[in-house]
Amino acid sequence: MPLSQPIAKKSYKRILLKLSGEMLTEGQSFGIHPNACQGLAKSIKALHDTGVEIGIVIGGGNIFRGTNLQSMGIARSPADMMGMLATLINGTILQESLENIGCKAKVLTALECPKIAESYTWRAAMHSLDSGVVTIFVGGTGNPYFTTDTAAALRASEIRADILLKATKVDGIYSKDPLKHSDAIKYKTLSYSQMLAEKLEIMDATAVALCRSNHIPILVFNMQKLKENTSDLLSQHDFGTLVSGE
Repeated sequence: MPLSQPIAKKSYKRILLKLSGEMLTEGQSFGIHPNACQGLAKSIKALHDTGVEIGIVIGGGNIFRGTNLQSMGIARSPADMMGMLATLINGTILQESLENIGCKAKVLTALECPKIAESYTWRAAMHSLDSGVVTIFVGGTGNPYFTTDTAAALRASEIRADILLKATKVDGIYSKDPLKHSDAIKYKTLSYSQMLAEKLEIMDATAVALCRSNHIPILVFNMQKLKENTSDLLSQHDFGTLVSGE
């Protein structure tokens, strides 16, 4: 049964924002739309202007999904690498969109591509965040077989984020897919253990377990919320699902 206690309001100094690549499509089935990039950049800047330090992990599904090549007989490792390259494209356009509106941003990549972005190191990430620069982590973990959710949990752990904010198509975590089942029940709060036990697959188990080990709460919310009052993301109103506690 869903937990019913209200989500406690709390402010955060440093956050990790997990975005899907489709946030750059503006309703298209794939690709990058200028309006979407500009709108997302403005939302991130508004959040940054509140004084919070922001790390971002962005997916690449709007350009390429490695799983789509399985039917062609392409091995998982090179397919995943191509998916990670797609995140580098998205991270670069997001960086440029932020810089164009006066918000300092930096891309750090787990895949070495020195002519495009600086390679990720923990010290570079911490220096960038401490300097108030929006820091965009791309290239996943740098390894195949790991999702961008796991990359987000890993980076959140490394930068000592106070919370991981995951933007999705739906407004929280449900007992089953609300897009397919009208009787799906929304959870206001969950424990990590409950999320894993009930196999609520809005995030993969590795990502959830990593956040649990490092005591990083996860807030799952509708991506449209970024276009509204971004301060709500920091004050924890009842618009999503908060995962915390054992």
